[in-house]
Formats: sequence, structure tokens, C-alpha cells
Amino acid sequence: MKAFLVVATAIAGACLVAWLTGMAVRWIARRRYEPFLMKFHRACFWPWAAMLVFGTLYYVLPATGISSGKLAGYRHGVQIGLIAATGWLLIKYLFVAEDVAFRRLPVNVANNRRVRRARTQIGLMRRMTALVITILTIGTAAMTFGPLRAFGASVLASAGVAGVILGFAAHTTLGNAVAGLQLAFTDALRIDDVVVVECEWGRVEEIKLTHVVVRLWDERRLMLPTSYFTNKPFQNWTRHEARVLAAVTLHLDFTAHIDEIRAETHRLLEQTPLWDQSEWVLQVVDGSDTSICIRVLASASDGPSAWDLRCELREKLIRYLREKHPEWLPRLRSEFKP
Repeated sequence: MKAFLVVATAIAGACLVAWLTGMAVRWIARRRYEPFLMKFHRACFWPWAAMLVFGTLYYVLPATGISSGKLAGYRHGVQIGLIAATGWLLIKYLFVAEDVAFRRLPVNVANNRRVRRARTQIGLMRRMTALVITILTIGTAAMTFGPLRAFGASVLASAGVAGVILGFAAHTTLGNAVAGLQLAFTDALRIDDVVVVECEWGRVEEIKLTHVVVRLWDERRLMLPTSYFTNKPFQNWTRHEARVLAAVTLHLDFTAHIDEIRAETHRLLEQTPLWDQSEWVLQVVDGSDTSICIRVLASASDGPSAWDLRCELREKLIRYLREKHPEWLPRLRSEFKP
């Protein structure tokens, strides 16, 4: 009966302290740092309460009057729970910190290269830190068992051989994890980058430790190992800036008036919001025995805008030639000699 009362009182006291700290956090959040503190309270309340309960039980169990044989087992179980609750709390805090950092780093701005770089690095570091905390939590809990401590001391001498064997066994996984960190901190790839991989165009949606998710133009998801981006060449259209040039190529007859087509192209560009008003050019880039080849280059703010601008400009130029100057379209000539 005494043991039950002591344990119940300890649990009730720990829950009361958790509730009071939650009330204090909510009261402070009304004045300052409300988004961070409220999210922190919602995410971390239960692991914090669990840590308080296990911590309180660990220290009050000797006062319950339980026999020493059972007491050691009970305290050992409570100690494992305390270690698990601490790891749970730290991981939850990392998620909250990542979310708050992402809120302060919005990507829906014009020049977001540095923001995307920071978000990529923060996300990878959070995943790596959470993995390390999980491993340390499991290791710390395992080392509370006496036989495991003795086993660890006996295997310590062969740790080098075991490490080599483990390295060979996990060569691909470890290589992808290292490649993920390399991508983040060398700024070779970032979240929301426009890339061309495996002859497919898309945006980088997620960068994990072992793989990268690319959202293709048709809403498919292409899953690639992170080592792919360190071992194979790929196109990154937003490496230094998001601005991309849209190219339109047309084949015309030799009689086409280039200056008039250039004036019409400039008029069409002035009318579309897809052009970023930065630069454009129309040039005759090639010629054959039947036609000439003109190319229009116009800048757009990003890859998707460049694609839409290219399609729109091609469509309107073809319509202009068909309706206003059909004689400028490619023709085959023949000469009759009697």
C-alpha cells in the first residue's frame, strides 16, 4: 500500500509539474515568440511529461519500501524509460526547430537561391542529428545491462575488424549518406532546384540522406540515390540564379523579312508577363538550300516560365506568319526549262 501511494503521488506530482510548465509556456507565448513556443508546447508536451514521470519515479522508488531485489529491476526499467523519453524529447525539439527555421525561410520569393540552400542544409542536418540521437539513445539504454557492458568490453579489441566488415556491408548506404551531405554543403543541389536528369525535366522536391526526390513536369516522382548526383553529370538550371533563357527555332523562306519578324517578336514579348523584361535576341543561326533558320532567345524568371514562354512565343509567331505573311513559310522551288 505504501509503495502504491508513493508511486501514485510521484506520478501525480510529475504530471502537475508538466501541466504547470505548459501553462507557463502558453502564458509567455501570448506576449512573445508565440508561433515557436506554441508549436514547441504541442510537439514536446508528452515527451516532457514522460521524462518528468520517469525521472521522478527513479528517485522515489527507494522510498517505497520494496525489497532490494525487486527495486533494482524496477529502477532499471524506469531508467530505460527515462533514457527513451529524453531521446524522444530531443528529436521532437529538432523537428520544431526545423519547422520554425523553414517558416523564416520562405521559398516563394523572387530570388530564393540562398533560402533554398539554407533549407536543404537544415533539413539534412536535422535528419543526421535525429539519427545520431536515436543511435545514442539505443546504445545508452543497451549499456545499462551488465552483460552488454561486459560484451562490449570483450569486443572492443576487434572493433577495427568489425568496422571494416560493416563498412563493406553498408558501402552503398554509407556512400549515399556521405553524398547527401556533400550535395548540401557544396551547394551543388538544393530544394526546388530545376534539374534535367535521365532525360527528364523537373524540380527537386526532397533531399534525404540516401535519396533525392525529383517532381517531374507531369507530376511523376523520380527517385534517385544521392550518389547519382555526385557520380553522373546532370543539368541544374538554377545553380546560380533562377533566370533561364527560352529558345524558339523557326525555319523560314529566304524571302522572309528579318527586321519585321524581329519587331513582331519584340511586340509579342512586351505583351506577355512570362518575359522578365531582361534580355532577348533574334538571330539567323543557320541556312540550307531550301530555308533559313532563325532563333529567338528570351529570358524568363525560372524554368517553368521559360517553358511556357517558349510555347507561347512559338505559337504566336507561327500564327503571325500564317495570317500575315504566308509567303515567308518554307517553300520548295522548281524551275521548268522547255
